[in-house]
Amino acid sequence: MEKKTISIGKETLAYVDCGKGDVVLMIHGNMSSSIHFEPLIERLKDYYRCVAVDLRGFGDSSYNNRFDTLEELADDVSAFIDALDLGAVNLVGWSNGGGVGLKLCAKYPEKVKKFFDIEGAGLKGYPVFKKENFKSTGEPYASKEEMATDPLQVAPVVNMLAKGDAPTMTALWDMTIYTVEKPTREQSERWMAETMKQRNIVDLDWALANLNMSDEYTPYGKGDGTIKDIKCPVALTMADHDNVVPNYMVMDNYNALGDKATLIPYTACGHSPMVDCPDKVAEDVRAFFG
Repeated sequence: MEKKTISIGKETLAYVDCGKGDVVLMIHGNMSSSIHFEPLIERLKDYYRCVAVDLRGFGDSSYNNRFDTLEELADDVSAFIDALDLGAVNLVGWSNGGGVGLKLCAKYPEKVKKFFDIEGAGLKGYPVFKKENFKSTGEPYASKEEMATDPLQVAPVVNMLAKGDAPTMTALWDMTIYTVEKPTREQSERWMAETMKQRNIVDLDWALANLNMSDEYTPYGKGDGTIKDIKCPVALTMADHDNVVPNYMVMDNYNALGDKATLIPYTACGHSPMVDCPDKVAEDVRAFFG
């Protein structure tokens, strides 16, 4: 799939745009890009205009300015919607893209008609805590610089990206994300090339750790309560073999969203339903968006 680019002020975002019909805007997860949506786009492009964006510092998008929060990435997506004159969109988010999607829905409710959240980040973030002997202490990091030294969740990934160590990164994905089905060799190589373009891993981990849209406290502080600002219907997938986003995070989102939420359980499925059960995901997206 060929990418296009568009300026949104200080950043230039790359994106895929194909198909015709109502717009389905897709936001990818951590260590990925728009290209990771290929299986879903192939199944939806005859029914919708599929637009998948590379977030700031991912894929072929620029990274001129660092960020601290997922809200800043949601601001980028809002500006992207305006730049392409997409109007109100049907939104798909995967993993970290789910967290960005929640922020977009809360802050810019007029821009999202419905949100299909695939194994998305929890409203109370994805904490990274200090370690002792590689075990979590439950104590938050005080800064990005300190978090960058985390010996288990952050520093190894920083080193893989810095060294261009695609084989080790591929093994990491196979252990944590592709736990049920595997992509083809050609898909794996193409998608991994996109993964290795990431430049913002510490910013992203910090933003995820500090995400809190609830009214409650986490070790990283009190939430902003913005989950209550979401007005649109939200579908939440919950895969039984997801080793990245635990089911309790999905249930936290489901309970917080109340009657706006629809829960879609997936069996024999891990963190990447677009690889494990792509036909089912496409079917559910079409049923939800109409």
